[in-house]
Amino acid sequence: MATLTTEEKVKFLRTLEEDAEFRYAVAGLLGLDTIISELRKLREDFLMLVREQEKKWEENNKRWEENNRRWEENDRKWEENFKRWEENNKRWEENNRRWEEAYKRFEAIEKRLEAIELRLEEHSKILEEHSKAIRELIKRVSRLELAVGALTEASFARYIHEDLYIEASSRGEKILRRIRNYRVDETDIDLYMETDSTVYVIEVKIKPRHEDIGRIVAKVDLVRMKHPEKNVIGVLATTMIGREVEEYALQKGVKVYRY
Repeated sequence: MATLTTEEKVKFLRTLEEDAEFRYAVAGLLGLDTIISELRKLREDFLMLVREQEKKWEENNKRWEENNRRWEENDRKWEENFKRWEENNKRWEENNRRWEEAYKRFEAIEKRLEAIELRLEEHSKILEEHSKAIRELIKRVSRLELAVGALTEASFARYIHEDLYIEASSRGEKILRRIRNYRVDETDIDLYMETDSTVYVIEVKIKPRHEDIGRIVAKVDLVRMKHPEKNVIGVLATTMIGREVEEYALQKGVKVYRY
């Protein structure tokens, strides 16, 4: 087996370093060309992988930047929401305070209303007692009015009878009858006075009105139908009569006697 000298080895190594063609030839003889090809391919694959990874990192960086922007936007929105919640909390606290004040006022109003209700109940009882007293007084006044009215009517009836009696007697008439509360066909007449030639239809009214004069005229017409042969005269005995009512009575042929 041949061996190289030291000089030959040095020369061989220098040639490998300086002559690429010689280096590839030696590599081919040694089977290194396949390894070198594989290494080149690996290097290319590695470079491609690196480029892909760089591309992915660039995409990831873009995504992270986008996510960072989104997170910043979300942070800003959360800060705004926190501010709004703080404002809402302040408003709720203010509203709660107002509701508490309003509730206290309502309680005070309820107490006042309760006190007013108690007073109203007391006043109602007092009013009821007063109403009873007033009703009793009204009954007494009504009875008194009836009594006074009856007494007044009786007095006026006596006065008017005396006056008409004197007038009739001065004319030579004879008094045939005098009837208090006389009824003609279900119609009441305060005083009915009849002579041999005249019938007096007498009504007693303390304070007469126009419609009272109309009633007297209607009663006169009714009696006139019963006694067509006699002169029928309507008479009003009163104490308080207005000028217009008195003039109306005279126009209707009703004689007025004041007392």
